[in-house]
Amino acid sequence: MRVVGLTGGIATGKSTFSAALRAAGAPVIDADLLARQVVEPGRPELEAVVAAFGEEVRAPDGGLDRRKLGARVFADPAARQRLEAILHPAVRRAVLAESARLSAQGHALAIYDVPLLFEVGLDQELDCTVLVYAPSAVALARILARDRLSRAEAEARVAAQLQIDAKAARADVVVLNEGTVEQLEVKAGRLLADLRAGLSRKLPNGPPKRY
Repeated sequence: MRVVGLTGGIATGKSTFSAALRAAGAPVIDADLLARQVVEPGRPELEAVVAAFGEEVRAPDGGLDRRKLGARVFADPAARQRLEAILHPAVRRAVLAESARLSAQGHALAIYDVPLLFEVGLDQELDCTVLVYAPSAVALARILARDRLSRAEAEARVAAQLQIDAKAARADVVVLNEGTVEQLEVKAGRLLADLRAGLSRKLPNGPPKRY
């Protein structure tokens, strides 16, 4: 089974594009969903996160207070690395299990939706990488419009990830998202058809295919 990596930057529209691919019939392995599952109450990864960052990141329901944890890790690269060291091995095991399940069902292609694809070096392990792209200024405006964050918090979240233009230089496919949701859905259908027809990696140092 071919596994195609899908990534983006914060507020570039990756989740919307991922949903469009799923609606078009592609199975999607959602790294964020798996990351939430591995820190559910009772999981050892949750206790490891609490031990590393303090009881204040535990929510009243016994789960993880993502807002408090996010405020810590997005402002502190060392803290983010500690968190990734706890979560990434567990998420990786979950991804492998889900890939095996989909392959056993006869799927020839799956989309792996992962925010930090390039940051953690997954790009060389996948058949092809797709980046949903929006300029940083557009992404920042979207964050301020949708989230309850100050401008400083929003800028810290943008800065916490590899810059979007650096990701674009490494991606095999770049999907520009500055238009409507409907336009993005059309691009999802075109990309999925091309992937099923055999679209793969770009040539070394070559330009990405653009949609």
